[in-house]
Amino acid sequence: MQTTAADVLFDILIEDWGVDTIFGLPGDGINGLIEALRKRQDKIKFIQVRHEEAAAFMACSYAKFTGKLGVCIATSGPGGLHLLNGLYDAKFDGAPVLAITGLHYHDLLDTHSQQDVDLDKVFQDVAVYNVRVMGPAHVENVTQLACRKAYARRGVSHITIPVDFQDMPLKRRFASARNLPHHVSTVHPHSANLPNEEELRAAADIINSGKNIAILAGQGAKHATDEVIQLAETLGAPIVKALLGKDSVPDDCVYTTGGIGLLGTRPSQDAIEQCDTLIMIGTSFPYIEFLPKPEQARAVQIDLEPERIGLRYPVEIGLVGDSKRTLQQLLPLLSYKDDRTFIKKIQFEIEAWWKLMKERGARMDMPMKPQVPAWELGKRLSDRAIVTCDSGTVATWWARQIPARRGQMHSISGTLATMACGLPYAIAAQVAHPDRQVVAFVGDGGLSMLMAEFATCIKYKLPVKIFVIKNNTLGQIKWEQMVLLGNPEYVCDLQPIDFAKVAEACGGIGFTIEDPKLCGEIIEKALETPGPVIVQCVVDPQEPPLPAKIKPEFAKKFATSIIRGEKYSGQIIATVTEDQARELI
Repeated sequence: MQTTAADVLFDILIEDWGVDTIFGLPGDGINGLIEALRKRQDKIKFIQVRHEEAAAFMACSYAKFTGKLGVCIATSGPGGLHLLNGLYDAKFDGAPVLAITGLHYHDLLDTHSQQDVDLDKVFQDVAVYNVRVMGPAHVENVTQLACRKAYARRGVSHITIPVDFQDMPLKRRFASARNLPHHVSTVHPHSANLPNEEELRAAADIINSGKNIAILAGQGAKHATDEVIQLAETLGAPIVKALLGKDSVPDDCVYTTGGIGLLGTRPSQDAIEQCDTLIMIGTSFPYIEFLPKPEQARAVQIDLEPERIGLRYPVEIGLVGDSKRTLQQLLPLLSYKDDRTFIKKIQFEIEAWWKLMKERGARMDMPMKPQVPAWELGKRLSDRAIVTCDSGTVATWWARQIPARRGQMHSISGTLATMACGLPYAIAAQVAHPDRQVVAFVGDGGLSMLMAEFATCIKYKLPVKIFVIKNNTLGQIKWEQMVLLGNPEYVCDLQPIDFAKVAEACGGIGFTIEDPKLCGEIIEKALETPGPVIVQCVVDPQEPPLPAKIKPEFAKKFATSIIRGEKYSGQIIATVTEDQARELI
């Protein structure tokens, strides 16, 4: 049989780049590509999704949890368009992903034909490399470069190929004179960037002169856990974690304060507000209002990307390079700080914070508080669990009530903060790590968007455990309307869905938790149940995901929303009053 353009594409992915999994949905605009995959099904797994958006989320998750290239495929027109949300998630969180799409027949493009969408133009913003294949002889060159650039730029590459080119035989007589066969290198280089000695010494001088030093660690510090802890030990510095850096340092580390921002902890905010020196490691934490005031602290930033240096805070020294290797170069230049006043103060607050989290997670109120299933789940996760989370109020309970332990992996849509990612993330994580416990901690709003992907778990016998916090409302939007804008909540209530029955209808197992006294027992049973499981946790919709420090303007806006006619004002006031009374006691 003759070698086709599609054959060339997938042979390169498999043999040169080690791709063994692809997520997608077939369609007539990619029939030639699907046939090439069929012929290679012993070398590359095709995970069929129910919606292309999920395929892009899965490719992003696969990249996040493996460090390898995540690959997704969609048909021409609407199929390719469906990928965009998940691809923007990959772009914003720096995940290397390759998206492959089909195009209409090459000689009918831009003639108002069916599904005639110029996907290469549509993908211009999301992709670091974006190409329309111009013929079979073009495929080898662009595929190699697409993979290389996705890795090098930690972003999305996109190859779109007209349907009639896909199964067209590769014939050298159609190649241009300069397009010599196999001239592209398949070497996989890694960045050797390291700061020079002058920069390292300048950074060390700033750090050594600091008294109250804080560390802000993001996802770029995940592979440098030991070095970050050594840095904290040397300097007596608390480690504050951005959302994507939740598993960069385990929460049982004596230096970790937990998260920062609206979902963060009070010790983290106090550490940031009181520090005179800030070390940012592998983070582009976007909420600058939670960082020190510009003239408050001197700052040093470590990041692999030069363009991100000084993006969020006016740093004095930017160290461009891999976090682990840069810290290994920096640590010998730092002086051990004997004065432990700052860290001891913060550690006292950390102890009090975890005591508060335990109390909130042990409440027996009815309706059940959302903190309870999060806390009970966190206690029962294995040391090698992979936990994915969705966006919304559920992210608050994940960030605060589920401690990250060494050996676990956690992730969320960090910068795009899109809903619907939690379940697809978990599916890809389970495909990539079949021997590990995988849990999706999601909200009812996010889960219902791509709920059909539970059938994907059934189809491929993936034992993913989904815990859905069911409050029948778009909670994050509801509280933002009230607390940030002073408006009564509007169009946030959701039509209830029985997710346990959905699980059963798909061929899986469903559990329901309503009584907090039974919460731990049911969670344990669900985790021990073979196969895919959905556990719906019915919780109090009026429990507010308030920030660790409530600003006066939040209270003022909240009062304004009530005056303007918030329909649940009585229940909300009662809930907030009771919460505050308990914590005062």
